[in-house]
Amino acid sequence: MDPLEIAAGLEAHGITDRTARRFRHRDVFSLAEELYARTPHGEAPAAARTRVPAGPCALLRLGCALLPGALAFGAAAAVPVWAGPVAVAVTVAALVWPGRAAGGRWPWAAHLLAAAVTGWAAHRYGTALALGLALAAAPGHLVAAAFAARAGARLAGSRALEEFADRVRPLLLASVAVFAAAAAGAAALAAAPLTAAVPLALLLFLTRLLLRHGAHRGPVAAALALALVPVPAAASAAAAGLLVHAVLALSRASAHARPRPPTRKEKQKMTGQPTNQGATR
Repeated sequence: MDPLEIAAGLEAHGITDRTARRFRHRDVFSLAEELYARTPHGEAPAAARTRVPAGPCALLRLGCALLPGALAFGAAAAVPVWAGPVAVAVTVAALVWPGRAAGGRWPWAAHLLAAAVTGWAAHRYGTALALGLALAAAPGHLVAAAFAARAGARLAGSRALEEFADRVRPLLLASVAVFAAAAAGAAALAAAPLTAAVPLALLLFLTRLLLRHGAHRGPVAAALALALVPVPAAASAAAAGLLVHAVLALSRASAHARPRPPTRKEKQKMTGQPTNQGATR
C-alpha cells in the first residue's frame, strides 16, 4: 500500500540496511521505494485502510474486556472459596480474548506460564490480588487498542524505519505509564497490595502486547518464568526486563504492519485443496 509497508515486510524477513546496500541502495527504505515503484498497485479499498475496529465488533471486544472483572467480583461476592481461582482463570483468559495472537497461533506455553504466575501470586498474596488483576484487564484492553491505533497512524505518517522507531517508543512508554496508573487504581479498589499487584499487572499487559504484535515468545516465556521465583522483587525484575524487550520489539515497523490477506492459491494450499486441475491427477 505504501513504501513503508514494504519496508516493514522486508525488515520482518531479516533484510537489513547492509543487505540493501548489496542492491545499491542506501537502506531498506530506499529499496522498498524501488519495489513500490516497480509493483503495479491501485487505490486501496477503504476497508483495508481501517485500523481501528468500530461498531458492534468494538463493543463486543470491550464487553469481553469488562467480563473478567465482572466475573471476579461476582465470584468474590457469591462464593469466596472459589473467588481466587475464578479471578485467575478469567485474567489469563483475557490475554487470549478478544482476538488471537499474531498469525492465528495460540502461544500455549506463554499462557500456561501466565496462569502459573497469576495463581502463584494469588496463593501468596490472597484473593484480593487476583481480583485486582482481573479488574485491570479492561483498562489493559483499552490502552492496548489505543496504542495499536496510534502506532498504526505513526506508521502511515513516517517516511523511514528509524523515524517510526523514534516516534513509537515514547508512545509505548506513555501507554505503559497510563496502564500502570490504571492497574494501581484497580488494585486499590480490590484492596490488593500495590507493590505486588502493579508489577504483575504490567507483566501481563506487556505479555498481551507482545503476543498480539507477533513478537518472539522466548523473552516473554523467560520473563514469566522469572516471575515464578519466590522472591518479592522477581515480578518487578521480570516486568522491567520485558519492558526493555517490548521497547525493542514494538519499535519495529514490522510489528504494526497490516497483515496481507491470503490469496486464493494460498487459501487452497492451507486447506489442502488442489490449486489447479492438473494437481488432482
